[in-house]
Amino acid sequence: METRNVVFIALFAAIVAALAVFPPITLPLVGVPITAQSLGVMLAGGVLGAVRGGLAVVLFLVLVAIGLPLLAGGRGGFGVFLGPSGGFLVGWIVAAYAIGYMTERLWHRLNYLVAAGICFAGGVVLLYAIGVPWSAFVAEIPIGTALAGSLPFIPGDIIKCLIAAGVMVIVKRSYPIITPKSPAMPQTGM
Repeated sequence: METRNVVFIALFAAIVAALAVFPPITLPLVGVPITAQSLGVMLAGGVLGAVRGGLAVVLFLVLVAIGLPLLAGGRGGFGVFLGPSGGFLVGWIVAAYAIGYMTERLWHRLNYLVAAGICFAGGVVLLYAIGVPWSAFVAEIPIGTALAGSLPFIPGDIIKCLIAAGVMVIVKRSYPIITPKSPAMPQTGM
């Protein structure tokens, strides 16, 4: 792996960590805090692409697992992965990878609306598909209850999607890091 890629991965792991500075808001029903760190996950995938974005989040979570208090509210240690937010934390890796993958595939059509849609699909829909069942299992509540308890997060997540989309488009125009991938289907010369 090139030094440049290692630097980008470490930089975005640091960005996710730095976003912990914003104080978390914990909702009582599910015990999962609202944090700004998922914005960093969206940015990692949307700016670095699938592999580097996913690796940035893996690096961040390894540092959390070994005990560094890098999560919002100064949380850290392996135990956080066993709590109600554990599924969301693991889901960050999948979300960053998926956002990066979609960004690479749609690079030539990437504009603000496409970027916002990518962030919503990967950073909200996919992330909740992983995190909500985990929360329900750990909290021993029905999935419907866990989902209902997660609904108040949606407006904040949409705002994070809009911010990440703006950054993605600006980076694409000024300093593109992603190497676009061609679509899976062969193109004809028509």
